[in-house]
Amino acid sequence: MQKKLTITIDEQVYKGLYEVIGPRRISRFIEEIVRPYVSRNDLELAYKEMASDEKRESEAMEWVEALTGDVSS
Repeated sequence: MQKKLTITIDEQVYKGLYEVIGPRRISRFIEEIVRPYVSRNDLELAYKEMASDEKRESEAMEWVEALTGDVSS
């Protein structure tokens, strides 16, 4: 379900959004930027998805182990 929100922004910012993002994409752009700051469920879901990526986790573990070696030297 979507809700309508009225916000006030500087005219230059609006013009930039309109030119760069496009007139029918501004709401979605703002929502995608704001969502991680206000929706904890999405953050938890993102962490779960990252953790289930075995290749990514293997690469991350190699990186951590390499750093650990640097610290112990």
